[in-house]
Amino acid sequence: ALPSLPTLAVLVPLLSLAGLFYSASVDETFPQGCTSTSSLCFYSLLLPVTVPVYVFFHLWTWMGIKLFQHN
Repeated sequence: ALPSLPTLAVLVPLLSLAGLFYSASVDETFPQGCTSTSSLCFYSLLLPVTVPVYVFFHLWTWMGIKLFQHN
């Protein structure tokens, strides 16, 4: 039921990019609208930043657990 990790790794940035382009084309106050949390633009910019940060810290935690187990 859940898509595989490589599929998600391709799909999430593409959907985020589509949301960013949608916001840029529809929202008249695009630069100003990105600061309010009720705006679609805010989340279309937040998601592409959040995903790599989450992956980095997830891998950092996994590496820490592996190093702890082997020492």
